Amino acid sequence: MKLFITALALCVVAIAIVSCSSSPKATDLAAWEKENPVRPLPTPPLGITTTYAELKEPPTPERARLGRWLFYDKRLSVDNTVSCATCHRPENAFSEPTPVSTGVRGQKGNRKAPSFINQAWTLYPNFFWDGRADSLEAQALGPVANPIEMGSTHEAMVATVSDLKHGYRKYFKEAFGSEEITKERIAKAIADYERTRLSGNSAYDKWKAGDENAVHADVKKGDELFFGKAECNQCHLNQNFTDSLFHNLGIGWNAKTKKFSDQGRWDFTKKEEDRGAFKTPGLRDITKHAPYMHDGSIKTLEAVVEHYNKGGNKNPTLDPKVRKLKLSKKEVAQLVAMMKSLDGEGYMDTPPATFPQ
Repeated sequence: MKLFITALALCVVAIAIVSCSSSPKATDLAAWEKENPVRPLPTPPLGITTTYAELKEPPTPERARLGRWLFYDKRLSVDNTVSCATCHRPENAFSEPTPVSTGVRGQKGNRKAPSFINQAWTLYPNFFWDGRADSLEAQALGPVANPIEMGSTHEAMVATVSDLKHGYRKYFKEAFGSEEITKERIAKAIADYERTRLSGNSAYDKWKAGDENAVHADVKKGDELFFGKAECNQCHLNQNFTDSLFHNLGIGWNAKTKKFSDQGRWDFTKKEEDRGAFKTPGLRDITKHAPYMHDGSIKTLEAVVEHYNKGGNKNPTLDPKVRKLKLSKKEVAQLVAMMKSLDGEGYMDTPPATFPQ
């Protein structure tokens, strides 16, 4: 009998130890939540005319808080070295300052990470440079399973986040109503965090709202050129200055081999007219996105405008909208001044100092 009682007592102690080691301590929860609290959704800034209420499924503060952790959590990658923020850097308006992205084990991709600022609202649901994802959720899952980027699998990611030692279950319950962790819920949380990254209230927005002193004369002249002689608004339009569609500018075309270094949209659609075509990037906070184009092959905004000014690089599927503009050096500078005035505020963030363990 004594042996039975002793054995039972040891089992109770063992269960208690396992339970304690599997559940986050209250002090841990307090620390994590103090640094990353549930925040109200941001109010769209000046220049953004749409609201979250217009979305089919608006983000929630709880999902955005969970998504913020997951967005910066390197444990989602195969070797704990890469997170979403490795390429989508907040200091670069969630783009990156390199020509192409670097993933696990130092591997280089062939494209750079585009910004997702203000992508809660988009004319067409096309994500990635080639538009192969039809939502921010689908885009969030892509890099995880890409062997060059995060190098993991969706199953391994779910297993990592599901591990009680990582303490995420409480926050999935708050965000989704139950502790169940799936790749779809992870993607939804990350996407909702991304939907809170808004930019507006730029000098340009203030000028358009009636403050004539918000910008200088070159910006105003650049705006006239943008919507006039230069016809930039054929593709760069609406509040985010993008049509969310695909255009061939001749970037990556080799005149000798008669081939593109990257086939762009064609890789996804196999339509000849899509060969060498890439999604139009938005222009908000464009000064933070250098170098430019899908391959980071153009270093400055001035050089970008000059590329358009010369009519792009001629090739069989060059977009018919691309033609010689006959802009003077002064006009090029004025267009650049206008684009620089689109630098806004509201999107900035820094990685959480602590993560659920």
